[in-house]
Amino acid sequence: MKFGFVEFLTLLGSLGIFLFGMKLMSESLQKVAGDKMRNILAAMTSNRVKGIFTGFLITAVIQSSSATTVMVVSFVNAGLLSLVESIGVIMGANIGTTVTAWLISILGFKVHMSTIAIPLIGIGFPLLFSKNTKRKSWGELIIGFSLLFIGLGYLKDSVPDIKSNPEVLHFLGNYTDLGYGSLLIFLAAGTLLTVIIQSSSATMALTLVLCFNGIISFEMAAAMVLGENIGTTITANLAAMVANVSAKRAARAHFIFNFFGVVWILILFYPVIKLINFLFTDMGRPSPLTDSASIPIALSLFHTLFNITNTFIMVWFVKLIEKTVIKMVPDKDSDEEFRLKYINIGMVSTSELGILQARKETFVYGERVTKMFGFVKELYSAEKNKKFEKFAKKIEKYEEISDRMEIEIADYLAKISEGELSESGALKIRGMFEIIDNIESIGDSCHNLEKTIVRKKEAKISFPEDIDRNILNMFSLIDKALEEMLNNLGKDYSKVDITKAYETETEINEYRNKLREEHIKNIKEKVYKYKTGVIYNEIFSTCEKLGDYIINVSESMRDSKA
Repeated sequence: MKFGFVEFLTLLGSLGIFLFGMKLMSESLQKVAGDKMRNILAAMTSNRVKGIFTGFLITAVIQSSSATTVMVVSFVNAGLLSLVESIGVIMGANIGTTVTAWLISILGFKVHMSTIAIPLIGIGFPLLFSKNTKRKSWGELIIGFSLLFIGLGYLKDSVPDIKSNPEVLHFLGNYTDLGYGSLLIFLAAGTLLTVIIQSSSATMALTLVLCFNGIISFEMAAAMVLGENIGTTITANLAAMVANVSAKRAARAHFIFNFFGVVWILILFYPVIKLINFLFTDMGRPSPLTDSASIPIALSLFHTLFNITNTFIMVWFVKLIEKTVIKMVPDKDSDEEFRLKYINIGMVSTSELGILQARKETFVYGERVTKMFGFVKELYSAEKNKKFEKFAKKIEKYEEISDRMEIEIADYLAKISEGELSESGALKIRGMFEIIDNIESIGDSCHNLEKTIVRKKEAKISFPEDIDRNILNMFSLIDKALEEMLNNLGKDYSKVDITKAYETETEINEYRNKLREEHIKNIKEKVYKYKTGVIYNEIFSTCEKLGDYIINVSESMRDSKA
């Protein structure tokens, strides 16, 4: 078999089918069990054992430790997991990724999966045309699983045959007799492949195929597996580049955990290889050192033993890892207040999980416009010019921030919408679009109040004591409404009760009607000047509009329940 350009493209295409199958399977699983997956991670506690089990479970389900660690970084970025909790999940993800190796070793090489895969596609294909979203997702899941093993079969056949290509063996032979130098070369190769392919599971599949075909030895394959463990940390660190400090620390923790694991296993590398070889020969199986057909199972055993042992050792050093990454990534950002805290377009890991980040940022958006209204109250009460100018500038700045936040959150939601979503996920996103639109309108109303109060000062208008009291009473009702809005924004939308929000909105409307009646009467009786009346009317009328936008936020949350 000559290995030319066409054969290279065949190999590349086979890898493409494998990766596409994995991607399709992963995305459809997230649609089928997206909410459950979110609940598992969101309910994480500081219990390390639970964290490890969760990481293992998620990675075993979606078949990608890279995807799991990016999710973890996203959750830390969104404040749903602490740094310590994230380290436990990352440790579990490393164990979870070993499931892929066993799956391929036991099924991929022992059973002709193409004989099962094609009928499975026959089962899954009709489901793709179902109007029921859940059934359609199951169809994608079945087809993704089938394509994964069809790709593996093609991959196995398209790798050059060592007997027909002795030059390949000769080329590799130049690097296999350098002792630890060879290990480092193949470790670097495993790292590089994982960084390029962006999936340690896919690189593991490629490694298993190479050693099954006799192209690389058991020792070199084991070194590549160690490289894959380092390579998979690069994905999370790339994702964390655009995230907040906590997410960067979680990504660094992942690297430290895997890197030190590789360091200690390299020191004990040959004794561990001899141990696995002894276990095989003791059970009467051919030695993986001499029989290429034994290597996939032996490599899977090596991968599993390494990750379980590494987790058992490193789990006792979680606090030390935490202290180390805090020193590595100091919190230098003192102006976090004026930036998005939890989301970034570059941080979208999965559509379903991205909703949680958007919801968290929406809560911060609500907090900021609430703070903005606090500045309005300070502005209204300010007597000294310096203090007045200070709060006027703050409101102007927060208006710009409010506009920017609406655009950035909307862009993020649009990005999420492009991915795979469950029906409930799509409903929540529609609700969040309405929520951020109304929060932005709250910011606009605060800005309008600021402009009216500035006009009042420039016109040197002084309100009588009873008008001052009326406005402060209206401000108190708005405070009450904003407090209830934040209370609802902080909850899961499915648990929102807007009864109190409606009661406060009714109070605001009734108080506005009362003030308007009194105002019309006072204008007729010339209790105050017309210009004073115009400013007064603008303030309480704008407050009532502000109250409308506040209740709209809670209504949008209620309407987005699945």
